[in-house]
Amino acid sequence: MSSRQPTLPKSSRVWRRTLRSPLETDRLGRAIGSVLIGGESLALSGALGAGKTALVRGIAAGLGTPPEAVSSPTFVLLHEYHGRLPLAHLDLYRLQSLKEAASIGLDDHLSGPTVVAVEWADKAPGILPEDRLEMELRHRTVQSRSIQLRATGPQSAALLNRIKNCDALPTSHFRSGKRRNVKGKSLS
Repeated sequence: MSSRQPTLPKSSRVWRRTLRSPLETDRLGRAIGSVLIGGESLALSGALGAGKTALVRGIAAGLGTPPEAVSSPTFVLLHEYHGRLPLAHLDLYRLQSLKEAASIGLDDHLSGPTVVAVEWADKAPGILPEDRLEMELRHRTVQSRSIQLRATGPQSAALLNRIKNCDALPTSHFRSGKRRNVKGKSLS
């Protein structure tokens, strides 16, 4: 009997959605936080102001950390939060080299129950675990964003599946991809 993990089709490892407001970004983050089990690595990327910190704030809230406690760790590089699971929130925006990235202490957080959320993860992909959930946020309008979640291994694929099936997702359009008006009738 083989001990290999079953491979999921590539289509099941990617999930794209539109976030129509900062509130939907927060709600998605809370849904993600609610399904984390510990030890996951979340790699966030996107332009300045794309919503990376807002998403992490929602994730922290989903883990039971007061959302107002969460701020961007741009100048200190690392914040730690304690809720249902510990959350290490890193920001690699100001990093000048991979050597500097190694000195942050990321390795200390990559084992055990700590959830690691790394903003600007695309600046130092070599320091992150191979199995991670990549989250790319993009501006659409002043208020809305698009997000793509991509699982890169079995643990992140299981997480992505839990997110897709989470009852805490913000609205019915979110799960199905269909647009709905206020009364819940399909617009597409």
